Amino acid sequence: MEQKTMHALVFHGPNDIRLEEVETPKIIDDHDVIVKVGLSTICGSDIHIATGALPGVKEGTILGHEFVGEIVEVGAAVKKFKVGDKVAANCVTSCGECYYCKKGYINHCENGGWIFGYKINGCQAEYIRVPYAEKGLYKIPETVSYKDALFVGDILSTGYFGAERGDIKPGDTVVVIGSGPVGMCAMVCAKLFGPAMIIAVDTVDSRLEVAQKEGIADLTINSMKEDVVEKVMSLTEGRGADVVIEAAGVKATFDLSWKIARPNGTVSIVALYSQTQELPLQEMAGKNLTIRTGWVDSVHMEELLKLIESGRINTNFLATHEAPLNDIVEGYDVFGNKKDNCLKWIVTPYK
Repeated sequence: MEQKTMHALVFHGPNDIRLEEVETPKIIDDHDVIVKVGLSTICGSDIHIATGALPGVKEGTILGHEFVGEIVEVGAAVKKFKVGDKVAANCVTSCGECYYCKKGYINHCENGGWIFGYKINGCQAEYIRVPYAEKGLYKIPETVSYKDALFVGDILSTGYFGAERGDIKPGDTVVVIGSGPVGMCAMVCAKLFGPAMIIAVDTVDSRLEVAQKEGIADLTINSMKEDVVEKVMSLTEGRGADVVIEAAGVKATFDLSWKIARPNGTVSIVALYSQTQELPLQEMAGKNLTIRTGWVDSVHMEELLKLIESGRINTNFLATHEAPLNDIVEGYDVFGNKKDNCLKWIVTPYK
């Protein structure tokens, strides 16, 4: 690569992010590739990092972890990819060889497990270095656009993770708490498992309207206007939901998740909490619930890309705002503060 410097969004501390000119990344290990970023986006966890709510990020780190692009350089050990390949990236790196990787728990990789924009430099830049490229990159099918594939490495995989771990059966009633991008991806993926009804819960009417308009929710409940427990019970003959997916991440939604689940139901938590939550086992014990939670293991990206290619999954409706990398600081403000009904702010190349 001839370009020695590039533009990137750099973290300098809580509430101090700057678009700067920095050194273009280079191959460090033979298993690396360099990707020219075609599209990236701003994620909720990026906002947590930028505001200091997710500590541990070093000053000088380039932010961002959700991206697609074109390979412009490959390490000597990389055989699966070549220059010019268009790829979607897992937001977490994995070596593929350690105990956890072989079990499919790649976010606990003993040699990688680095989240772009958190532990290593991220994608809100013109170029990005991808370690263990053969384990974390996937070729985008020819008929799939960058925008079609953009969310597959993080929020779509997270939505699938939540739905899969909910153990949804055909005919089930599924409630998704939180109709932000992750919650809507969970609804999209829940439909793949054949539930009878998907109920979306949120406090923002515009988001609930999108969920119903896009056909990913059969019913919606605004928890500021209706009693969610009462409504869910009335829709399920007093039993409660078979599966609850919690994608909001505050105490009220955590408490709600187990209250609206039926006895022997499943609560699948994909939310990121900033505070400790309590389990009132004296109230919960008799419900015999299965509660599952954790970071996403994006091990279904190839399958999800095929579902996108076949038209069974479409998340383009989430891309409500789009602007070049030049305007990314504004994007953090609009997306982070939920202005202008922003669901996802798409970052196009620097101009």
